[in-house]
Amino acid sequence: MPVSLLWAVDVYGRVYSLSTAGQLWEQCHDAQMEFKRVTAAQQWLRWNPVDGFSDRLLPSDRWQWSDVTGLQHQPLDNFRIPSDSWEWEGDWYADENFEGEPTEKGGWTYAIDFPATYTKDKKWNSCVRRRRWLRYRRYKAMDTWAKIPPQQTTLPDPFSDISCGGWEINEEPRGRLSLWAVSLQGKVWFREGIYHHNPEGSFWEDIPIPGEVVQISCGPGDLVWAVLWEGQLIVREGISRDCPKGTSWAVVDSPSPDVGATHVAVGNNVVWALTKDNKVWFRRGVNSHNPCGSGWISMVGEMIMINVGLNDQVLAIGSEDRAVYFRQGVTSSELSGKTWRAITVPRDGDRSHSSASAGSLQSAGCYFCGEVRAQSVVSDVESDTEKGSTDGASCLVASSSPESFVDAPTDHSDQPTETPKPRIPKVTSDSFISELVSDREPGKTSREGVPAGPAVLEEEHFPGEEEIKAPCAGVAISPSQSGGPLDPQWSNVDLEEAQGHPVQTGAVVDSADTCSLSSVATYTLAMEDPYGADEHPLWAWVSGGGCSVDSHSQLNWFNCSMNASSMVQSAQSMSLSVSPAQTAAWRRQIFEQLSERTKREIDNFRHYEQAIEQSVWVKKGTMQWWRDWKPHKWIDVHFALEQFSGSEGNKDGILFIYYNFYEEKKYLHAFINEVTILVPVLNDSKHSFAIYTPERTKQRWPIRLAAATELEMHDWLALLSDSCCDSRVIQGPPSKQAIWSVTCKGDIFVSEPSPSLEAMPYPTPCDHMFWRQVGGHLRMVECNSVGIVWGIGYDHTAWVYTGGYGGGIFQGLSSSTDNIYTQVDAKSVYIYENQRWNPVSGYTNRGLPTDRYMWSDASGLHECTKTNMKPPSPQWTWVSDWAIDYSVSGGTDREGWQYAADFPASYHGYKTLKDFVRRRRWARKCKLTTTGPWQEIPPISLSDVTILPCAAQSSVDVVPLWAISNKGDVLCRLGVTTLTPAGSSWLHVGTDQPFKSISIGAASQVWAIAKDGSAFYRGSVSPQSPAGDCWYHIPSPAKQKLKQVSVGRTSVYTVDENGNLWYRQGVTPSYPQGSSWEHISNNVRKVSVGPLDQVWIIADKVQGSQSLSCGTVCHRLGVQPMEPKGQSWDYGIGGGWDHITVRGNSMEPPRIRLPSLTAPAPQSPLPVRNMAVNGDAVGC
Repeated sequence: MPVSLLWAVDVYGRVYSLSTAGQLWEQCHDAQMEFKRVTAAQQWLRWNPVDGFSDRLLPSDRWQWSDVTGLQHQPLDNFRIPSDSWEWEGDWYADENFEGEPTEKGGWTYAIDFPATYTKDKKWNSCVRRRRWLRYRRYKAMDTWAKIPPQQTTLPDPFSDISCGGWEINEEPRGRLSLWAVSLQGKVWFREGIYHHNPEGSFWEDIPIPGEVVQISCGPGDLVWAVLWEGQLIVREGISRDCPKGTSWAVVDSPSPDVGATHVAVGNNVVWALTKDNKVWFRRGVNSHNPCGSGWISMVGEMIMINVGLNDQVLAIGSEDRAVYFRQGVTSSELSGKTWRAITVPRDGDRSHSSASAGSLQSAGCYFCGEVRAQSVVSDVESDTEKGSTDGASCLVASSSPESFVDAPTDHSDQPTETPKPRIPKVTSDSFISELVSDREPGKTSREGVPAGPAVLEEEHFPGEEEIKAPCAGVAISPSQSGGPLDPQWSNVDLEEAQGHPVQTGAVVDSADTCSLSSVATYTLAMEDPYGADEHPLWAWVSGGGCSVDSHSQLNWFNCSMNASSMVQSAQSMSLSVSPAQTAAWRRQIFEQLSERTKREIDNFRHYEQAIEQSVWVKKGTMQWWRDWKPHKWIDVHFALEQFSGSEGNKDGILFIYYNFYEEKKYLHAFINEVTILVPVLNDSKHSFAIYTPERTKQRWPIRLAAATELEMHDWLALLSDSCCDSRVIQGPPSKQAIWSVTCKGDIFVSEPSPSLEAMPYPTPCDHMFWRQVGGHLRMVECNSVGIVWGIGYDHTAWVYTGGYGGGIFQGLSSSTDNIYTQVDAKSVYIYENQRWNPVSGYTNRGLPTDRYMWSDASGLHECTKTNMKPPSPQWTWVSDWAIDYSVSGGTDREGWQYAADFPASYHGYKTLKDFVRRRRWARKCKLTTTGPWQEIPPISLSDVTILPCAAQSSVDVVPLWAISNKGDVLCRLGVTTLTPAGSSWLHVGTDQPFKSISIGAASQVWAIAKDGSAFYRGSVSPQSPAGDCWYHIPSPAKQKLKQVSVGRTSVYTVDENGNLWYRQGVTPSYPQGSSWEHISNNVRKVSVGPLDQVWIIADKVQGSQSLSCGTVCHRLGVQPMEPKGQSWDYGIGGGWDHITVRGNSMEPPRIRLPSLTAPAPQSPLPVRNMAVNGDAVGC
C-alpha cells in the first residue's frame, strides 16, 4: 500500500495529517518541494525589401511579441508569472528546435504570411518569420499553503465549502483536477485550468443551480452531489472529459421525508449522506451511467460530517464525541462496509503521561463549554501552589454556564436528576468557526465574577452516587447551583480514584485561605488519556481524498482506545502498572522454562535413530494442458505435485501430468530442482501459467497449464514456487547482486547470479538460471549493487523497493510480514475505428473487401469492437468508459480523426483531397490492484530511470540517480542512499528538447537519448556537481534513430528504433564521448550493461526447436576488458520478456586456469544451437 495521508481539521482550525503507515496526527508544517514549468512567448518579424526581416510590421499584423495565437501582446520584459508561488528558473532563450529537428542558428521558422504553415527552411516567398522563446519557471509552493491569486474579474463571495476530484474522468490527463466550491450566498463555483503544471488553476466560473447550496462533494470520477438549503440533494449530470463542469442538475429527495439532508459525500461509485438528525444513509445503485442511484439505505451511527476517500473508503466524525471514525469492511463487493471504528492515535505535540501530574494538567488549559480559554485571559490570577506547572500560569475553570460565575456553597443537597449530557458546539459544513465562537462572551470572564486566586478542583455529581467532598475543606459546587447542568467534557470521571490521589490532580491547594475563595467546577481527565491532559481532540472536518486505503491495508490507527469506558479503566488500573524490572524478571523466567522444556523433550532423545527417513506428501488436482503434439489444443489432465524431504532436511519434488493418448494413459513429469521459472501467461480466456526447464527453454516450448479459476491458479503458483525455492535453498528477499527482469504482462522476476555466470571461457548457461517472482506490477526496473531498486509502472508512477519479498499471490510464510504495500497500476486499452470515403455518402464504415476491419487493433488484422474488447487479463478491471483519444501521434482533427490516402499509411490530423480513408483511436482505462515490496514515490511521473552501477565494495554515500519524466524532462534525484533509497527531492536538468532514455555509468558518465533519436552526453557530472554543466550532442548512426542507451564501466551500448544494437567505440577517460558507432547485432529490443561491462539484452525473436519466441533474455558471451564487444549470444528464458537489468551484479567471476595446448580441449556445456556468432541475436 503506498503511503498516503488522511487530513483533518480540529474545531480550532488546526490542520493535521495522519499517515496510513503512522500512528500520530502531525500538525501541518511548511516544506519545500521543487516543481517546474516551461512558459512560452512568441516573437514575430516581417520582411521588407529595404531592411529585410525587421520588427516593423504591417498595421494589420499581429503583435511583434505575442502568444502562439498572435492575439495577446506578450513582450519578454513585461511577462509576469501568475503568482508568488512561482519563480523563474533561468533566463529567456530562443528555441532552436522545430518539431524535434534543429533549425538554423537563431531558431527562426518561415512562412508566407501570418498565420500559416511554418518551415525551418527560408524560401523565396517567405515574407514573415517567427521564433519561440522559452523560459523555465518552477512552482515552489508545494507542501505548503499558497493563496490563490486574485483574478481580473469580480471575485466570488467568501466560500463555505470546497471539494476536489475528477482525476479519473475518462482518460483525463494526469494531474488535471475538478475543484468545486460553495459560497456563503449558496452559489456554486468551478475552478478552471487546474492541472499538473498549474495547481492554482486559472479562474472561477459560476455554475447555475436550482436553489441555494450549503455543501458539495466531488468524487474521483464523474460524480458530483450537493445539498440544498431546503434539505434536498442535487446531482450534476453530463460530466465528461470534454465537459468536466457537466451540463445540468437532477434533484434527489432527502433520505428521510421529514428530515432534510445536511451533508453528502461521494466516491467512485458510492454516495453517503447525513440528515439533520445526524443519521447516516447509503445510496445504492450509483454508477457513471446512473449518477442519481436508485434508493437510500439507513446505516448505523450518528455523525455530523462524512467523507469518502480513495477506493470508496469512508471516514466520518461522530456527533457525540467528535472523534474521527473509519468504516471497516468496505470492499468492491460490499461498498457499504460493516462497522465504524474510531481512529485513536495521538497528535503531534501532545504530552503523553502515565499519571495526571500537576504540571501537565495545569499547563494544558481547562474546558469551558467546549472550548479552551487562553492563558492570557486569566494572566492576573496567580497561584502559590503551581511550582511544578510547566507554564507558570494557573487556569480559569468554569461550569457549563458561560453567563455567570457563582460562589460555591458547601451544601450539596441539590443533585441533578439525570446524567448531564456534554454540550458540543454544532459544526456544519458551511461554517464551523462562526458557530464555535457564537457562544463566547469575553466580557464575562473578568475578575468581577471570580476573585483573584487559584482555581480549585471540584468533583462532578452523578445520579445515584454519594456526595464526596473535595479535598480542600469541602468546597464544592452542584450542577443546579452553577447556573446550568454540568458538562462532563467527554470524560467519565471516577470519583473514588480522584479522591484517592488528591495530590496528583494538581488543582488542590494546601492552604486554608484558598478554600474560602470562590471557585467553579472542573472535571478530572482520565489518568492515562492518550492525548495528554491538555484536551480531548475535537475534530470538525476530515478529508480522505488523498488517502489510499483498501481492504488489504494494515492500519495502525486503532491501537489505543479513546472511549470513556477505557479511560476510566486505565485510571482504575493505574495501580496495576508493571515496572521494567518485573518485565525483565518475567522474561528470564519464561526463557528458563522454555530451555528446560527443550532439553527434556528434544535433547534427551537425540541419540535415537529417526523412525522415518523421509516424509512424502502429494497434492493433486485437475487442470488443462496445452498438449505438445499437433493439433495443439487444451485437454483435461490430472496434475500432481509429489514433494519429499530427507533426513538432512533437504527438500525436492516431482511434477506429474497424467493424460490420455489414444485411450492409453500416459504421464509427463519434471523434477522440481530442474524447474527454472513459473510464469503467469497473458490470456483473456484462460487462467494459465507456464513451467520452464532448461530443455524446454531451448525448445521454446514450456509446459502450459490452465486452472479452472484465478484463485486456483494462484494457489498452484505459490505452492510450486515455494517448492522450487526449498529445493534450491533460496529464502528471504533478493540479494543486492540480483538480476531483475519484467515480463510484458508486468510480472517481476529476480535471479540470484552465480559467480561463474560471467566466467571465461565456460560461463553458466543462461537457460539454467532460476527465476522467482516478486509481488507487484511494473513496466521496468533498475537497480545497483548496493541494494537500491526503483521501478516504473504502466501509469508512469515511480516505485522504490522496500527490502521485502513476496506479496501478490504469495502470502503467509512465502511473504515478509512488513514492507509489503498495496500497489495500483493503470493503463489504457486502444481500439481503432476505421472508415473509407465514397462519393455518395462520404466517410462510412463500409470498406472494400480487402480493407481492414472497421473496428480493429492498431495493425488492422484483428477485429476489436467496444463490446467484445476485454481487459488484458482477468486481473485488470475497467475503470472508465470508451472515449476518443486525441493524443495520437500525428495529431487529430476536432473529432479525433486521422486521415490518409489508404490503409495502412502515414496518418495526419487534417483532410486533403487525396485522403480516402480515416481512423480514430478509442481508449478505455483499466486498473490492477496488487501488493508487493514497493512504495510509491510521488508526485512526478517517470518514463525512464537509471542508477549508478557501483562496484562490489563500493563506499558511495550518496548514489546518483537520474530519470526522465513522462513529459521528457531530465531529472536528478538528490539524497539517495542505502538508508533512504527513495531520496529527498528532484533537481531539474535543463534540455532544449524532450528526452526518452537515460543511463549513468561508472565515473558518472551520463548518456541520454532525445525523442528525435539523437544521443547526448552530459559533461562535468561529479559528486560535487551532480547535475553537470552542459549537454554534448553525439551524432546517431547513419539513417538511424536511437531509442535506448545503457552505460557500464567503460562500455556504451544503444538500441535504435529498427532493433539494431550499437557499441560506442573510442570511449576513454580523456574523451568520454567516444569516436564512432559499431554495429553489433540486430533483433534487439532492450539492452542492459552491468558494472563489469557485462551485456544482456531482450531479443525480439528467437527460434527454438519447436517454436518461435518473442522477447527472450540473452547474454553476451566473451566480453573481456580487451574485447568489450563480446563474441556470441547465449539464449535464456523467453518469450514474453520486456525488460532486464544486470546493473546490480558486480560479482567478479572466478579466475579459471586454462588447460595447456597439448591437453584435449573440453567440450562446451553450451549447445551449438544456443549461440550466435557476432551478428544477429537469433539462432542461425
